[in-house]
This record gives sequence, C-alpha cells and structure tokens, in this order.
Amino acid sequence: MTDIKKYQGIIPAFYACYDKDGAVDPEAVRALTRWFIGKGVTGLYVGGSSGECIYQSKEERKLVLENVMAEAKGKLTVIAHIACNNTADSQELAAHAESLGVDAIAAIPPIYFKLPPYAIAKYWNDMSAAAPNTDFIIYNIPQLAGVSLTPALLREMLKNPRVIGVKNSSMPVQDIEEFRAEGCMVFNGPDEQLLSGLVAGATGGIGGTYGAMPELYLKIYELVRENRIQEARAIQDACLKIIIALCGCKGNMYAVIKAVLRKMGAPDCGGVRAPLYDLVPEDEAQVDKCVDMIRAAYEAYL
Repeated sequence: MTDIKKYQGIIPAFYACYDKDGAVDPEAVRALTRWFIGKGVTGLYVGGSSGECIYQSKEERKLVLENVMAEAKGKLTVIAHIACNNTADSQELAAHAESLGVDAIAAIPPIYFKLPPYAIAKYWNDMSAAAPNTDFIIYNIPQLAGVSLTPALLREMLKNPRVIGVKNSSMPVQDIEEFRAEGCMVFNGPDEQLLSGLVAGATGGIGGTYGAMPELYLKIYELVRENRIQEARAIQDACLKIIIALCGCKGNMYAVIKAVLRKMGAPDCGGVRAPLYDLVPEDEAQVDKCVDMIRAAYEAYL
C-alpha cells in the first residue's frame, strides 16, 4: 500500500551541480541536498529537466542520485527520474535507483519518434519491471516531450500496480482533474499554477523554480490546506512575476536560478551544461533584480 503522506507537499526539482570544469560535483550535490533538508520541503525530484538529465551520461546521473541519497535517505522523499531515450539505459537507471532505496522512479515518454500508446506503455512498464519494488510516476510534459498523456493511456498504465501517479506539467488544469478521476495521485508541474493545481486536487507540487524560493511555495501549500485561498493567491501572483523575471536573461533560467541561489547564501551549483546557454555579464543586473524580488516577497508574505 502506497504511503500517500510521503508524496504530499512541496518537492523541488533538484538542480544539476557542476564544478569549475563542468563535471558533476558530488560535494555540491550533497551540500544542496542538505540545504533543501533545512528548508523543510517534502522531498526532491532528482534527474529531471532541472537536473539537465538529457545532457548527462548514465554514470553522471547515477553519481548525482548516489550523493543525494547519501544525505536524504530517511529524511526526504526522493523521486528519481530515470528515463533515457532507449529502454535498456532506462532500465539500468531504474534498477540502480531501486538499489539505493528511492521512494519512486519517474519517466517521461520516449522523445523524438512519435510512438503509439501501446509502445509508450511498454517502454514505461519495461523500466518499471527493472525496479519491481518501487513506485512509478508518469511524467507528462507534452510541450517538451512531444507526446501527451491521455486518460486511455493512463488507464492502461494503472493496470501496473506500481504506477501510483502523474507528475503533470501540461498547462491545462483540466488534465489534473481528468487524471485524478482515474484514481491516481497527481503532482502539479507548472510552477505558475501551483495554487490552481492544488485546488483542482493535486497531491502536491514538483517544480523547477521551487529551489529558488522554497519558502514561498511552502507557504502556498500551507495556506491552501487551511483554505486561505486569497492569501495564497497573492503569493502565487508574486511567484509568477518572479518566474517571468528568472526567464528574462540571455542565459538559461537554470543558470539564473543557480546565480540567485549563490547570492542568497545557498551552495554553489556552478553553471549549466551546453547547449544550455550560461549567463553573460549583461545578465548580472537581472539576476540582482530577481534576488530583490524574492527577498521582497519573503518580507511581504512570510
């Protein structure tokens, strides 16, 4: 029986941590994990978009997860995204994640080739079979994967008893309602609509900007649980403005977030991996603006 409580709440998507030469930095991974533990979040989503997974090797992805688990096991819920663009590598990462004791594995559908639903189901079920004692979460992000999860495909996947839910990063809140109606947990993906997703019945949220301002998202979650929706809406509005600002640089948003974290005293996670575009000198003023906006929101709402 799945312990639903361990999946409720705010689960930041973990950021890739690199040293000055661009290699995965195990010590930075551990430091960032400890930092998140100190923030009081429910868990961590490791190896997803924020973790730059498609630009990392299997060995690097294993190294990241090993160091997260060294700090987080027994303290945070850990969901490991293990999808690669072929089944065998995905199965290898699934088995590795289970050996470390993660709470769940997750996977996007195969990208590039537009596969039929039965082929997508086999891809997911094959990797689930490689981690037979671990919960499985479907990651629906059609705007990047090019494939949309449908209620029919979800019903097929729910025949697998390890499938417990969907990380839903499509924008329509209706998708959360439809997937929840099929009898599984749904995690809100788009950070811009955490409030709407929670009201629509999401168990919690998994988000790429949560790490930049975890206290604000934790407060939204708390207020929704207390049915203080208007107060939560004000914080969600502030988060939206900050997200827009985080996307306002020439450098990639994750490079901006890592710079913001450094300025706010969090561990140094380095830059981003090419072809993601790193910060340029003219981005510095925008980074400072983002820091100021986050601090102002903390003062106003926490």
